[in-house]
Amino acid sequence: MKTEKKENFVGCIDDVTGAKVVLAGVPYDVTSTFRHGSDEGPDSARKYSDSIETFSPDRFDDIADHKIADSGNLVLASQKPEEAVTEIEAYAESFVEKAKKTLYICGEHLISYPIVKSYHKKYPGLKVVYFDAHADMRDHYDGNRLSHSAAARRISEVVGPENIYMFGIRSFEKQEMKFIRDNKILCDPLMEEFENVMDTIKNCPVYISIDVDVIDPGFLPGVGNPEAGGMSYRDFLRAVEGFSCLKNIVAADINELSPKYDPMGASSVFVAKMIREMLLVMAGN
Repeated sequence: MKTEKKENFVGCIDDVTGAKVVLAGVPYDVTSTFRHGSDEGPDSARKYSDSIETFSPDRFDDIADHKIADSGNLVLASQKPEEAVTEIEAYAESFVEKAKKTLYICGEHLISYPIVKSYHKKYPGLKVVYFDAHADMRDHYDGNRLSHSAAARRISEVVGPENIYMFGIRSFEKQEMKFIRDNKILCDPLMEEFENVMDTIKNCPVYISIDVDVIDPGFLPGVGNPEAGGMSYRDFLRAVEGFSCLKNIVAADINELSPKYDPMGASSVFVAKMIREMLLVMAGN
């Protein structure tokens, strides 16, 4: 598979073979339902990572003290959703086969679906922790079942609805809420059950998916579908602290940064810090 890279995320090395944790970009944005631009997210996060330190004062840890490699961006042969998800699944499998803990920095949230499929093959008891402003539980959007609006629904079909845990959700279509209730999916907008969930799944293989629109647009406006009433950076750090108790984070993704909607660059800096914290929690896992 072809990859390309303009620059590394701050503190990362080039040697994927010798790395414990890998950063991998998947700049795909075709099915976004309101406004596009998340395909520019991975490179913008890398660019603005130069404005932050490799050291995290909250974790008292440093990217430079770990073997964390930046593998660049996947270059997709096709933009058609049916073909792109197959390519992305194969790309993720290459990291599964190498036993590399991988943080995928992505375009739209649909990308999480084929990545989760690849990890579920190796870890059939996989738990998915899903952060988003939107439920993403539509069966389809205008007839398209491979839409970022249906990402969580497709994932639930892979891992089972009992194995997906949703946090920060504050926007639902009526049938989405019905599906969540009928299937007794844990959906916790205020993270009231977060620590309990982390304790429950701490010995399981876990995949973490974070749509950055879970953050309030007052803090992070550079997204395709902004939704008021979201998390702060401190709320995110609370989540990272919860991730620290997990014993087997197999992979994670951070998605949906659309930098052109925040020309000041503050959203890209925010996401760069999110990436730093996730890389460090995975390096210590």
